[in-house]
Amino acid sequence: MVIDDNAADVRATARDAAGPTAGPSQTFDTPFIGRADELARLTGVLERAAAGDPRAVLVAGDAGVGKTRALTEAAAHAAATGLTVLTGHCVDLGDVGLPYLPFTEILGAAAADDRLAPAFAAYPAVDRLIGGASGAGPAPDPGSRLQLFEGVAGLLADLADVTPLLLVVEDLHWADQSSRDLLRFLLSRGVLQRPAPGGPPRRLAVFASYRADDLHRRHPLRPLLAELIRLPAVDRLDLRPMADADMARLVRARRTGPVPDSTVRRIVDRAEGNAFYAEELLAALPGDGAAADSPAAPDDLGGLADVLLIRVEQLTETAQQVLRTAAVAGRRVGHELLRSAVQLPEEELESALREAVGRLLLVPGDDATYSFRHALTREAVYADLLPGERVRLHGRFAALLGGEGRSPQSAAERAHHSRESHDLPDALAASLEAADHAQRVGAPAEELRHLETVLELLAVVDPSAHPEADDTATLTLRASAAAARAGDPHRAVQLTRAALARAGSDADSELAARVRYTLADNLIRIDHMDAAFTYSSEALALIPAEPPSGTWVWAAATHVLAARYVGRNEDAERVARQALAVAERLQLTDAQADLTISLVGLETHNRRTPQGRDRLVAARGLADAAGNLAVEMRALYNLAIGCYESGDLDACLPWLAEGLAIARRAGLLTSPYALELRYLQSLLLYTLGRWDECARAAAADTELLPPAGGFAIAPALYVALARGEYDTAVPGARGLLDHHFDWMAALVAAIVLTDAAALRGDAEGCVRQMRASVESLTDVSGGTRPDAVVRLAALALAAVADAAEAARLSGDTAGADRWAATATELVELARDTAAHGEDGTEQGPEGLAWLARAEAELVRAQSGPDVTAWERAVTAFGYGEPYELARCRRRLAEALLTDDRREEAAEQAYAAREAAVRLGAEPLREALDTLIRRGRLSDAPAAGDRIAALTARESDVLRLLGRGRTNRQIGEELFISGKTASVHVSNILAKLGAASRTEAVGIAYREGLIEPETSPSGS
Repeated sequence: MVIDDNAADVRATARDAAGPTAGPSQTFDTPFIGRADELARLTGVLERAAAGDPRAVLVAGDAGVGKTRALTEAAAHAAATGLTVLTGHCVDLGDVGLPYLPFTEILGAAAADDRLAPAFAAYPAVDRLIGGASGAGPAPDPGSRLQLFEGVAGLLADLADVTPLLLVVEDLHWADQSSRDLLRFLLSRGVLQRPAPGGPPRRLAVFASYRADDLHRRHPLRPLLAELIRLPAVDRLDLRPMADADMARLVRARRTGPVPDSTVRRIVDRAEGNAFYAEELLAALPGDGAAADSPAAPDDLGGLADVLLIRVEQLTETAQQVLRTAAVAGRRVGHELLRSAVQLPEEELESALREAVGRLLLVPGDDATYSFRHALTREAVYADLLPGERVRLHGRFAALLGGEGRSPQSAAERAHHSRESHDLPDALAASLEAADHAQRVGAPAEELRHLETVLELLAVVDPSAHPEADDTATLTLRASAAAARAGDPHRAVQLTRAALARAGSDADSELAARVRYTLADNLIRIDHMDAAFTYSSEALALIPAEPPSGTWVWAAATHVLAARYVGRNEDAERVARQALAVAERLQLTDAQADLTISLVGLETHNRRTPQGRDRLVAARGLADAAGNLAVEMRALYNLAIGCYESGDLDACLPWLAEGLAIARRAGLLTSPYALELRYLQSLLLYTLGRWDECARAAAADTELLPPAGGFAIAPALYVALARGEYDTAVPGARGLLDHHFDWMAALVAAIVLTDAAALRGDAEGCVRQMRASVESLTDVSGGTRPDAVVRLAALALAAVADAAEAARLSGDTAGADRWAATATELVELARDTAAHGEDGTEQGPEGLAWLARAEAELVRAQSGPDVTAWERAVTAFGYGEPYELARCRRRLAEALLTDDRREEAAEQAYAAREAAVRLGAEPLREALDTLIRRGRLSDAPAAGDRIAALTARESDVLRLLGRGRTNRQIGEELFISGKTASVHVSNILAKLGAASRTEAVGIAYREGLIEPETSPSGS
């Protein structure tokens, strides 16, 4: 690591060191041997990057195989061809982490370059890494980490506009979690994405190395590598052991004089293709031209550690002392700190360092630092220390790092040295400082790790050494907040429960209430609604509403949410109104907004109504004025979902776009309501039949989402299933159930798995899957069946009706009766759910459409397809869901064919087929082709016939479509409801064979059904 007494911190060291080309600092005095193919791959990537095709390469290999040398050669090629090289290193500090260390070095080097420094002004969030992290200040909000990520991505893109860049990250196996998260973000979403058409090319490459032999099964880097290697712009380069011939050339190149062939062969045999091992075996020989039977010949050497120590033991005692001290500091150490630690006169220290450098054990840096030439050397020297010697040296470094003028970043290093020297009180203080620093730079995972260390140390350190300002319960509550920001809601719940236990009965009422409503909020996030209601109720009981306090208001706001989720709507409304009055008295505008949103969901004029949406708009304004982005996005989500539930899909999209734009600007794209907005956007793209957009968005976002956010793009699984991609859809749905239970993920999985069983013709499995899904979804909804049960029942009824029809055709009367009874049971479930609703409100157009389909499937199960029932379903799905509309048209065509209404059956069948072709829904298309063939239906009606079939009302609607009117505007002009207008639009699209409103208008103009608008003269 870089530790320098004269430098403010690592950032200053990086700036002093770098210049415009801060590449790997080592130099080599031997030819580059045996890696021509690998170097060609790296230079090829550099050439593509320089031309505007951004790429990344993960360079893997065992320790000593030559990763650093390969990267050094590639960096030299990059610099020689006009790229700016910026390098960052990860360091091994055991169980502590230096947040963002490699990126701190990279950005510090860039900031020191006069060409690049001006770009930093546009990204103030990045200042926390290169300039502002050392200052004290308030803790950042949960979105600050994502703001930092967005800032770094934007900055690197701008830097690549100035000069082509090569970023090198070495020793990724030692990276802290925040660095891993930032690398994931940059590679999967930011710097490797192609720019927009017409934008400047993004001239950037990223090389990252790691030790493959260090990656045990549970190493935290393994899942990240698995994600990154699937990205199209990321390659992996494995450095295999070198060939024997190349190893022999390397051995001979390392010596100035001749080396006996027998010695070369023995070194090659022992090194097994590892270049560093071969060099160390050779260096351990007493001199050039050593005889094969030399006392130090390779056959007499032990393992690699013994070989390395033989070289160390050839140094003078003073040089060995310096090397041992440096090994305790880490892979890299600053000159001033090393001098203070070894306590030698300057001349003796310089002589010892010169000796170690001359023996190629240490490498000097331009920033007054010394690095071990290879990490294996440092590890061997450190392992050879006596226990007492190790403790003493760690204690000395801890004391030096605790001196005045040290940077906050050194607190993590000091905590490490203090623990290793068994100075637990100082380790406690340093760990708390390190947690504060991690919080300021937006590294919640490292903050959590340091806080957990603090909590462990509090149990064993004398109370007199405990921090004064922080009690155990408060620290535990803070750790739970860090876990939530780190994307681990289940760990947040565990820690909040621990805070509750530690608060005990002696805690003041405000702290006790805060712990409980925080626990309730965390439990809501993992869908434990009954427990959340219990703790929110306890929180309200602990503090009075009078005198008014912000703590009570937010406890009440949390309780309102919990009460709604368990069906206690009267309780929720009473508390919400009381809390809203208190929030208004205290002028807590963000709490006012939050409570208003909750109240809208509890009142008659809910989010589906214009009046309810007006109140949500007002709440959004309050949240915006207060600067509370989380509440503002909650308002936008409710506005969007209200439009969706009311069937006004056109109005839904702008709210979604606005909410996601705010989340993107604020760096909150993986916050809870941003994920809900993304889910709704994905669902809407599916519903509207924009399936290619839905699938593309899911593919682009897959690597960006936290494990708990996979549901946000899950509607793309509906697309895969409808297109017959069962090998994608079914495993994807099951994968949503592999992690901790998430209600939304479970809902999508239930729909996919139920529909998949129905499409396979597995009626038994379909009903079993549906019932299990309904049970699990209802259990976590406080015993209230969710509205989605109507859809699940309708999907299962399709399989049941198929089985009943098959039984009747085969003469199995008992089987037909059994399936008809099952159908009756399922439709009763759908009816009851639709009648009550999960929040007491009536079903919207979507729910009513699924109920109509369920009723039609019941009739089909009991007696066969019925025209009237399927006409109701077709009309119901006319609100704007082309796939389900096509599926219902198929059944209506069957019913019409049964009634011998062949022309009408052909019209419905071909309209459904056109939709299936347009969507790419191959299974549905194949079913319709079978129906058309077996039913001997005539060809599709000619375009003119379909157009002539427009009713007078449909012609009026088409005329307004041509003027660009929305469904709501059409309804207002024609004095009909927006829902009815939506049905007319869907019928027009089907009759014209159009995929969109725009295409329908184009066809209408072409066929002369409407005339282009002409501007009045003089306008």
